[in-house]
Amino acid sequence: MSERTFDRETLLDLTVNVIPLGILAFFVVAYAVIGSFPSDPLVVVIQMSIILLTGASLAVLTYYSGKAISGAEEEMDEYVPAGYSKEDAETAGVPGESESEPTDDA
Repeated sequence: MSERTFDRETLLDLTVNVIPLGILAFFVVAYAVIGSFPSDPLVVVIQMSIILLTGASLAVLTYYSGKAISGAEEEMDEYVPAGYSKEDAETAGVPGESESEPTDDA
């Protein structure tokens, strides 16, 4: 079984960037299909390059932020609070939630 780069939770975190990418894609298609371009081709090249470079930059940023989120989640799984050992972290539950706490009724 191959291990995926992004798990489901990371993909949900990254869906925030899908809407801006969709908007940029819409404008590329809209300007290409129904745009009334000026007679100067330099204006068209600059207009499209601004939109495409912004979209490509957002896609690259999304990828690297996804890798950072995945790395942070992996580090969180291995996190041991100060003052505890790995054995304590493996056997202890959530702090403040124990099944039977000792009482001082002596």
